[in-house]
Amino acid sequence: MAPSTLHAIVGLGLPIHLIHGNNAGDLYYMSKWAQEAKNRLQYYGQDGTLELAQKRIFMVHYPHYAKAMALTGDYDLVCNGHEHRAVIERIRNIKGEETLRIDPGTVAGVSAPATYVFGDLQTMEFGIRPVTL
Repeated sequence: MAPSTLHAIVGLGLPIHLIHGNNAGDLYYMSKWAQEAKNRLQYYGQDGTLELAQKRIFMVHYPHYAKAMALTGDYDLVCNGHEHRAVIERIRNIKGEETLRIDPGTVAGVSAPATYVFGDLQTMEFGIRPVTL
């Protein structure tokens, strides 16, 4: 998530959990925005773990790191970015179960159509949707 993207969604008033990508220039602004209570931001830094709807979720920018964390079986959902293309895949983990890995793609349409992922944590059903302008 970049600060430029935050401008578009912070006004919705929803809680936002975010990490930074590989643009180191954004770190200061992410931290600054997260300190403003009205923004309802939880900024984790490079990676983050949270629980929502009794699901353990891990977030990181890089897909190789995300795939490795999915393999541990410690998370129900692992989210990453960086690929700039939407991906929803199930990874067989070392516990003999599956962990869902999601890359929502690029809301800005960088090198691929603009997409996001919408889903239900209760059913663990997710779908790729186009960003409509």
